[in-house]
Amino acid sequence: MTLIGKTALITGSTTGIGKETAQLFAYAGAEVIVSGRDTDRGTAVVEDIMRTGGRARFVAVELTDLGSLRALADAAGAVDVLVNNAGVQPLAPTVAQDADGFDNAVAVNLRAPYFLTAAIAPKMIARESGSIVNISSMTATVAMPGFSVYSATKAALESLTRTWAAEFGPAGVRVNAVSPGSTRTETVLTAVAEVLGEGGEKQLAGLSLLGRMAEPREIAEVILFLAGESSSYLTGAVIAADAGRTAA
Repeated sequence: MTLIGKTALITGSTTGIGKETAQLFAYAGAEVIVSGRDTDRGTAVVEDIMRTGGRARFVAVELTDLGSLRALADAAGAVDVLVNNAGVQPLAPTVAQDADGFDNAVAVNLRAPYFLTAAIAPKMIARESGSIVNISSMTATVAMPGFSVYSATKAALESLTRTWAAEFGPAGVRVNAVSPGSTRTETVLTAVAEVLGEGGEKQLAGLSLLGRMAEPREIAEVILFLAGESSSYLTGAVIAADAGRTAA
């Protein structure tokens, strides 16, 4: 798998799946634009990539601010691959969900990828090539108590994936999504502990057909597949990288 000569912008790439994706893309030859709120973490990811001979730069962004999103798009310039990975995961029963948390999740998980894509896509369309990968979640399909807002935003992102594929496809721009299952990231492990308590990680792992949680690198490999030419005839698809959780 190669991304030599390509430029990739990955949101939320200072930790977890996004960080692994940035490192994998750089290894595959891409120039990676790392983005997130935490400058220290972002700088550390860039330094790690450059230490191994890769090319990367960091652009700070506040995803709830449309002006900051426009600035990110301007700083990124013409990119070949956009990965809408950043997200927040509010956890609360519907009857206890506060409006601020709801609005923040919609702003980060749905509005931000919408308007960032709207800003990035025109240059892809002009070049008649490009790949956009949206990171969804198995909770868009599998009902989990306490995840009402998060799952709704991810389901909406999957819907946008199909719509954008229809809109951009005639210009040669592909749009797909990855729907990860339970993945061993700091965010997920914290949520599991909060919702399921002690033993929750083992309980969640046991729900998959492989009996374990994913490592972030395993999800990054699927994202790389969708970003590159190996998936050249794939658009409008949602790939379930969930060890069969949504299949059985």
